Amino acid sequence: MAHGTSPSIAIIGTGFGGIGMAATLKADGHDDIVIFEKADGVGGVWRENEYPGAECDVPSHLYSFSFAMKPDWSRRFAGQQEILAYLEDCADRLDVRRHIRFHTEVLSAAFDDDAGQWVLELSGGRRHRADVLIAATGQLSRPAYPRIDGLDDFAGEMFHSATWDHDYDLNGKRVAVIGTGASAVQFVPHVAAKAAEVELFQRSAPHVLPKPDYPYARGAVHAFRTVPGLLRASRWATYATLEPRALAFMGFNRLIKPYEKRYERMMNRQVVDPDLRAKLTPTDPMGCKRILMSNDYYPALTRPNVDVVTESIERIEPSGVVTADGELHEVDAIILGTGFAATEFLAPMTITGSGGVDLNDEWRDGAHAYLGLSVSGFPNFFMLYGPNTNLSHNSIVYMLESQFSYVTGAVDALARSGARSMSVRRDVQSQFNDTLQNRLAKSVWADGCHGWYTTADGKNTQNWPGFTFAYRKATKAFDVDRYDVAH
Repeated sequence: MAHGTSPSIAIIGTGFGGIGMAATLKADGHDDIVIFEKADGVGGVWRENEYPGAECDVPSHLYSFSFAMKPDWSRRFAGQQEILAYLEDCADRLDVRRHIRFHTEVLSAAFDDDAGQWVLELSGGRRHRADVLIAATGQLSRPAYPRIDGLDDFAGEMFHSATWDHDYDLNGKRVAVIGTGASAVQFVPHVAAKAAEVELFQRSAPHVLPKPDYPYARGAVHAFRTVPGLLRASRWATYATLEPRALAFMGFNRLIKPYEKRYERMMNRQVVDPDLRAKLTPTDPMGCKRILMSNDYYPALTRPNVDVVTESIERIEPSGVVTADGELHEVDAIILGTGFAATEFLAPMTITGSGGVDLNDEWRDGAHAYLGLSVSGFPNFFMLYGPNTNLSHNSIVYMLESQFSYVTGAVDALARSGARSMSVRRDVQSQFNDTLQNRLAKSVWADGCHGWYTTADGKNTQNWPGFTFAYRKATKAFDVDRYDVAH
């Protein structure tokens, strides 16, 4: 690459990561960008998850770009349709849409050592070359299906929450819901209001807190729109409220106590029946799995047409669900609220680095990366929302903006130096991840519970063990000395 030449850039995905990354690069003067999107529209997880009740659990003023703030959110915690509309608007007003190739899936990507470029194999048999490859596919892009015997034998209607069948009429139906994660907590109240019977199959009870949600008054929206600095002040006030919660997950167990009290108060107020309350009482330490928020989940479970089943599922038969006690639960429909294959980063794509190294082989013991962004042996390749950059206490959009800055700095360094490629040094990557895993070993996530934060072997490949401002400091400036540079 010639000195001062802007690298060609390929981005995969058009969620918050892809749109924000492209906008940041463009603002920095890079315009040779192509964004590949397998679907027909932008939005990522907010395009795919359109189940009833889908909404965010981070306040909207913070769950949005700092460089594209929205003063007129309808409520404190926006719903799926409003967030999707925001991303569609960002794609337009940030001049990102013209860079997107819709209906184009990236099947594989291989680094060409001689040319110093990534070669992308696309759906339809096409190819694309780029100097820099940025994966913005996120951690919540592939629905996870449970490994239950006979799942394909069910004769009724069955769908995952991420592929909701809106044409199926739930009214009067007997419905089984498998899973009690973040999606189920949102859609179960809507299913319970329609179905004749709902059986909720629960493997482990989640901690659920009240959600401090409310619609914004017209006057408040007007003030956010017209009073200089008010919207940004609201954003930072929200950040300042959420950020200290990081300590509660990092071994300062006393700090989780107020949240335990809030959970207990709501449970005792909303669930009067002692048997049901016992079923809904978590056995894992609070914070070990994702803490959920809902004001209508527990009331939905007290409805006379809803039954919480804690007996483990043995198999699925054409007519329903068979539990370990031998009982057949006959149902008309099964809804899978089983979340996403979060630890399977970048799947099902095949990513091949320098010398033909397969990323799956590099990650055979669990996904890892330097700063969650770079993998040694994979030059000019960056991930957004990569390994160990997930949060339990604050907005992932804040983390993404830190990553946008870092990756833009890397692209600038490539352009200035005229280098063919840059790959993070293995010793730098190893030292970073050893320190990170040592910190995770002292966190609440190491308390023995199994969830989507960890691999089957128990390695936490998801969470960032600390403050988001510490991550922003670590990613503030791209340090080329931490990379092997080839000219």
